[in-house]
Amino acid sequence: MALDQSTNPPIMDSKTRHPLHQIADTPTHKLLLKQWLKEEELILSRVSHKESQIDSVRRELTHLYIFFFLFHSISLLLLFHAASSSVSSSSSACKRSWIPSLCSLLSSLGLIWAVRYKSEVESLLEKLLEREKEDAKLLRKCVEELKKKGVEFDLLKEVDALRRAKSLRVESKAVRKWSARDFVTLFFFSVSCLVLAMIRLILCD
Repeated sequence: MALDQSTNPPIMDSKTRHPLHQIADTPTHKLLLKQWLKEEELILSRVSHKESQIDSVRRELTHLYIFFFLFHSISLLLLFHAASSSVSSSSSACKRSWIPSLCSLLSSLGLIWAVRYKSEVESLLEKLLEREKEDAKLLRKCVEELKKKGVEFDLLKEVDALRRAKSLRVESKAVRKWSARDFVTLFFFSVSCLVLAMIRLILCD
């Protein structure tokens, strides 16, 4: 009986101790907690970096939009001024209308390609950012479980569940539909065609 009474207090004491104290006394749990906290910091820094990259790409897209409309507006104004002040016949100006039309078409296609490329980069960065946030959410959940359970935290089971959740995470590939980026591309192409018609109208009318 004396032996039982002497061994019971430590057992009861280990059960009633705070989980963080239990982790501090267990090397494996302590090391795992440090590793997860460090990994969580790295993920948060990557999230911050991805967000700054997305902001930068969006600013570049805004500059491309502004340049597209400024370029065509100034081009049309210069053509109109040149056509109204020209002393040559309208037929000769109309015959040479293919030159500004070709320049406008090539410039429009180049700007549309740049807008499309930057839009794809933005979409890719958004997907990577979403993945990093999901990883941070999974890791934070495991850290909270470890802090709450202490030595009762099953290392093999929980770590294996975390790895399985990361490896089995599959991106949902829905049927591709028209996105906002497709409508933007179509809008810019329509504006380019309208500009070509206006060039023809200015020089041949």
